[in-house]
Amino acid sequence: MDWQRLEKIMTETRRDLHRYPEGAWTEFRTSAVVAVRLEELGYSLTVGLDTVDPSAVMGRPAQAEVEARIKRAKGQGGNPAWIDKMRGYPGVVAALKTGRPGPVISLRFDMDCVDVDEADSPGHRPNQEGFASVNPHACHACGHDAHVAIGLGVAEVLMERKDSLTGEIRLVFQPGEEGCRGGYAMTQKGVVDGSDYFLTLHIGGGVPSGVFGLNALGHLPTTKFDVEFTGKPAHAAGAPHEGRNALLAAASAALALHGIAPHKDGATRVNVGVLNAGTGRNVIPGKALMKAETRGETQETADYVYSRAQEILKGAAAMYGVEVETVKTGAGTDARGDAALVKKAGEAARETGLFREIRETVQAGGSEDATWMMRRVQENGGQALYMALGSDIRAPHHNGCFDIDESAMLPGVKILTALVEKLGG
Repeated sequence: MDWQRLEKIMTETRRDLHRYPEGAWTEFRTSAVVAVRLEELGYSLTVGLDTVDPSAVMGRPAQAEVEARIKRAKGQGGNPAWIDKMRGYPGVVAALKTGRPGPVISLRFDMDCVDVDEADSPGHRPNQEGFASVNPHACHACGHDAHVAIGLGVAEVLMERKDSLTGEIRLVFQPGEEGCRGGYAMTQKGVVDGSDYFLTLHIGGGVPSGVFGLNALGHLPTTKFDVEFTGKPAHAAGAPHEGRNALLAAASAALALHGIAPHKDGATRVNVGVLNAGTGRNVIPGKALMKAETRGETQETADYVYSRAQEILKGAAAMYGVEVETVKTGAGTDARGDAALVKKAGEAARETGLFREIRETVQAGGSEDATWMMRRVQENGGQALYMALGSDIRAPHHNGCFDIDESAMLPGVKILTALVEKLGG
């Protein structure tokens, strides 16, 4: 393998994806880039609607927005034939079947960007070097552009070495990680069913360049939800008694949600991130929209805080005489890496000699929907692992100034391929 050539291609791919970021469930150009490259390499592909269970999809934009994003993807160079094959849902699953007995190994790479505007400061490297986002309110501020580049790099190395591999290797390019919107739908479709091993990793996350974390822990089970309060508008002076104030119901609920009692068995989190209501100062608001999330240290504490949140929302609606409707827009669960697989990953990492430090565990702290895939594989008797690939970053994740150390990507390819070879070589 010409590693220098591969690193150059990966950097070009990462920067191309960074320039054209796509949010959850609209990663059509990204999926097309992936599909074109994997087809060139000789992989068998499944794309789009064939990779997700539509009944399990959460947080997908309205159809009009999806259609607009498809049009934009094609206009920004996305392969039209592959985009049409997706039938309105992004996502790619590639299979390398060696024809020799051996394990099924699945690797997952997320593709979506964050809904923030990229920094426009001249000192921001993507601006300096001409690969800053051209799409408004869309920025690869979490490193998923690098994940896709790493996944394609892994695909090339494994295909070159296929004669020394056994079993089957699946590469899962997942839409909608942000907001925990895509992993569950892919899991329900069965894309990792039958896997003996499941591997994934995240770049950055507070782990510096040259460091590798074998087992990322602390992913918080979460539920994301939108809440719509529907009251009755009325003139605030002429007929206040006829109104039903959706804004007050939502505001009361927001305060009460943040007052949910902690649980003795673990930490919980609540956040109301958006609250929109009202049309004018002299009109009693008839509508209010809230976007919120709950999290827990364990699935049990997460279920507790979400259940209490629903009780509060109904109570606030009843107090003000309005209707309330809640729609789940995302969810993640908890999962832990298997000790035996952690051990093998440690052996592979040390054998490569790529890292100045190898940490047994790192704390993740956020939420992650690859946990659904991990759980499915483990429940079916397989082993799963979520790893941390160190990279110096210019700003925190989900910040418009975020950028990675691109030299960290090639070690990511090498450790994943080394681990695959250890498991199924």
